[in-house]
Amino acid sequence: MRGFQHPNIDEVALEHIFQALSDPVRIEIVRQLASMPEASCNALNAGRPKSSMSHHFRVLRETGLIRTRTQGTAHANALRRAELDQRFPGLIDALLKAVAAEDRAGAQDQSEG
Repeated sequence: MRGFQHPNIDEVALEHIFQALSDPVRIEIVRQLASMPEASCNALNAGRPKSSMSHHFRVLRETGLIRTRTQGTAHANALRRAELDQRFPGLIDALLKAVAAEDRAGAQDQSEG
């Protein structure tokens, strides 16, 4: 089985990261991976079609946000947190804080509605 290609962290472009994170599914994948060392594609799919999730993982991988390795017949994904923190200090923390604030605001809107 062919291995996955991952960009060198020095080649990761901020504008590509922002473009990849313009999709809520990919933001959710990054959020989940930020809280664990790694996870299988299946564990992160939330019932979405495999073809759709393959696309999202490919975008995240090619952008440099995640690293994917083959583990038997499954794929294990990990956020490239340390590398990203070195290249773009505070970026992942800012993203996670913004997502958490949005989640809180959405929960508050639902409780008021």
